[in-house]
Amino acid sequence: MSVSDNALSVAAPTAAVLLQRRVAAGATVAAGETLAVLESMKMQIPVAAPAAGRVLEWLAEEGDTLAQDQVLLRLGPVAEEAAASEGAGADAEGAAADPALAQLQSRLEATGDAARAEQSEKRHASGYRTARENLADLVDPDSFVEYGQLAVAAQRGRRDADSLRRDTAADGVITGRARILGMPAAVVVNDYSVLAGTQGYFHHHKLDRLFALARAEALPVVMYAEGGGGRPGDTDVVTQVAGLDLSTFGAWAGLRGVVPRIAVANGYCFAGNAALFGAADITIATRRSWIGMAGPAMIEGGGLGRVAPTEIGPVETQATNGVLDIVAEDEAEATQRARQALGLLCGQPGRGEAHEQTGIGGLLPSDRRYAYEVRRILERLFDRADLLELRAGYGRAVVTALARLGGRPVGVLASDCRHLGGAIDAEAADKAADFIALCGRSGLPVVSLVDTPGFMVGPDSEDEGAVRRMARLFAEGAQAPVPWVAIFLRRGYGLGAMALAGGSFSRPAYVAAWPAGEFGGMGLEGAVKLGYRKELEAIADVQQRQQRFDELLAQAYERGRATEMAAHLELDAVIAPEATRDTVLAVLSGLAPAGR
Repeated sequence: MSVSDNALSVAAPTAAVLLQRRVAAGATVAAGETLAVLESMKMQIPVAAPAAGRVLEWLAEEGDTLAQDQVLLRLGPVAEEAAASEGAGADAEGAAADPALAQLQSRLEATGDAARAEQSEKRHASGYRTARENLADLVDPDSFVEYGQLAVAAQRGRRDADSLRRDTAADGVITGRARILGMPAAVVVNDYSVLAGTQGYFHHHKLDRLFALARAEALPVVMYAEGGGGRPGDTDVVTQVAGLDLSTFGAWAGLRGVVPRIAVANGYCFAGNAALFGAADITIATRRSWIGMAGPAMIEGGGLGRVAPTEIGPVETQATNGVLDIVAEDEAEATQRARQALGLLCGQPGRGEAHEQTGIGGLLPSDRRYAYEVRRILERLFDRADLLELRAGYGRAVVTALARLGGRPVGVLASDCRHLGGAIDAEAADKAADFIALCGRSGLPVVSLVDTPGFMVGPDSEDEGAVRRMARLFAEGAQAPVPWVAIFLRRGYGLGAMALAGGSFSRPAYVAAWPAGEFGGMGLEGAVKLGYRKELEAIADVQQRQQRFDELLAQAYERGRATEMAAHLELDAVIAPEATRDTVLAVLSGLAPAGR
């Protein structure tokens, strides 16, 4: 550019061909308006007006080969206001939407609910939310970054592009990263409205990509697993025979102990989606869920007859066999529970709001033979609104829950004497062992509230594999790399009491009892009958025999009182119930939190 006689000479910035003259001689242009387009090495280069002016003359024609700095045109001065007014039309042309950007925007919008109104209406008619509605409810506002949004099913050989974009948006799964409760997280939301939520070729690629990111960046994962299994209709992949060379399931399972993983099921969750769902650390399902390792087609194909999808793994079954940690009324509650569980598993501090502790001891009946609702004690002892019970319908002799104490997330074990008197059967042992392992992986201290007569005994118990399943409790307790506090509310008998203390009474950082605590190597009635059998059998008079039995039993109870246990240093202390919260807090505050 040069200036002469108040005119500007506009030159080529590089050697090029003049591809297009965008304005005519005599036209008024605004500063920055495109005057010409050059082409150099297959790239198009716009030439802009350096200032407002009027085109006096062109000195090059379209198609001319230009040297660098060769003058293209001369631009005369003009008032800025006139240039702005007269150049308005050219400005509008220059500001026209970039075609590539417009196409991108159209493609992205096609994956949203507004562009897929028919599918959204069908979901709503079923009483369900869309995948993107669940996503929006799960993540913090304006925090989601999507991966693979433009993917479609690998069916280009049998469907046209418009059909693929309309009917297979994102290949049936929304993946990305976001913030949940302010924490970075990875998110997977299956879209049942796309090919019934089946898992296709690119669907798996998207999952693999996200799981790799979760591992590399230590991102917890929340997954909505609604849908079926493998999709046979993906015909573009000609290099596969059975499609079994997949990384997805191993990658997901391999995140166990690396990051927390929470899975949500709603509606039908079969085959591959059920496998992913079941491998999560926390499983949540709505009441209208059916979860199974095979759907109707696979069952029929296996020669097992025709079954309706609603006959396969209903939530009522899965809640009582240990598959489900949490049952929610609907997707909204399931999402709320997923957020709550994520915060607890990730160790996010809470507000630490305490209940009044005065009178907590009164929740324990004065008659040692009476059962009581231990959850009332848990609700009083731990922080307000932060108690989240897991597997409530399974292994009911032991309660497992996530909670906060003084704002600090902890894992809670508690005996429920309303079921089997609190005796730990095989199911309860499995449930407690799984929970201890979860706490160990998540770095959560364990607070155990014990009132048990020990392990369940008898032929029926042994038929359930009691030896193996109950022994696992000792292994998990011994290996869990987290602090442990055990408080005996009432009974602590036999191996079961030791198991709920982490394997032995010396394992916890602190072991104490409430004043009502009673202890023994086995149930004291049975111990007296067994230990004094010959003496009792030698007493012929029935009344005298019962009197002697009662005397021996009273002596056994006196020896097994909590205060005697503490006096012999088998317990660290006997504490008032009202002091339990402060005592446990004091113990935990003096311990460094275990790493995940």
